[in-house]
Amino acid sequence: MSGARVLSLRDLNRTSLARQFLLERADLPVPGALARLVALQAQLARPPYVGLWTRLAGFARADLATRIEQKTIVKATFLRGTLHLLTADDYLKFRASLQPVLTSALEAILKERDATVDVPRMVEAARGFIRAAPRSFAEITTLLTGLVPDGDPGALRYAVRTHLPLVQVPTRTTWSYPGNPKFTLAETWLERAMPTAEHLPDLVKRYLAAFGPATVKDMQTWSYLAGLQPVFEALRPELVSYHADNARTELFDLPDLSIVDGRTPAPVRFLPEFDNLLLAHQDRSRVVPEPQRAKVYLPALRVAATVLIDGFVGATWTTEHVKHTARLLIHPFDNLNTPTRKALLNEAEQLIRFVEPDAQSFEVRIVE
Repeated sequence: MSGARVLSLRDLNRTSLARQFLLERADLPVPGALARLVALQAQLARPPYVGLWTRLAGFARADLATRIEQKTIVKATFLRGTLHLLTADDYLKFRASLQPVLTSALEAILKERDATVDVPRMVEAARGFIRAAPRSFAEITTLLTGLVPDGDPGALRYAVRTHLPLVQVPTRTTWSYPGNPKFTLAETWLERAMPTAEHLPDLVKRYLAAFGPATVKDMQTWSYLAGLQPVFEALRPELVSYHADNARTELFDLPDLSIVDGRTPAPVRFLPEFDNLLLAHQDRSRVVPEPQRAKVYLPALRVAATVLIDGFVGATWTTEHVKHTARLLIHPFDNLNTPTRKALLNEAEQLIRFVEPDAQSFEVRIVE
């Protein structure tokens, strides 16, 4: 490691942007792009659409909606125990690798609530109930509390969510999923049995391809999987390593992937809420300047919709719909020069038309 190449913060920034299709929009089909990104966080319905719009050339809403309807792409509990959009193939391949995260999450809930749950019993009851027809979690909770009247409803519900592979059932709504979704068994929806084999080495490589160079702790932060050092060590002959210039930390990467020079220009890019780029590293300074963290990572584990300016988060953005007018508001952290303002307004004008296609008029404002 002593002779490893030293990467500057800007080298890491530009390399991360390139691998996330944020230096140049990629000309890829949606399933291929989503596989390269591993998954898009999706507890809200709109952000995955915005995340792909900002990364793919000529992306249209139907490009994703059609693949969801065809069951090529699914929405399910995945990384960090949260809902993600990902390819069906990747869900099947990696779901078992992430089960330890889900098991730990349930154990933490039970400890916090001083509750106990007969997990196998609840899972089997829910499996039969959901096999008969897709169910909302309100319906699932009613079933479970009927079986255990003195049980903790939240703990019972969470046991099913973390131990029974489920996918959300899409509808033909604007963003494919309704506000009160129903769930079905993954094996029923995909007409394939859920594999039980783990594929941690492959998941490490996929993570590095999407977010590397990165540390072991970075991947643990991204996945919530603990104890990954032995997996990286076993893969060391297949990896390369670098130094970061601000720490004596080893960064791992795939040998066939290039490092982008930190002097490479970066266009303005709008990221949606909860974008995985902002959640993929323990040290988030490669994208989020330390003084701005509180404006990005909000209370209740929310992550703001942000704007990359010269590669780093330099603003947040929101939308509003007043009568027949759709408006996008940009909240910059610092003063903007004229070329940046022009680039922001141009990109925002296209984005507001994408997210609010039914509006009669459109506005973009920079709120300083």
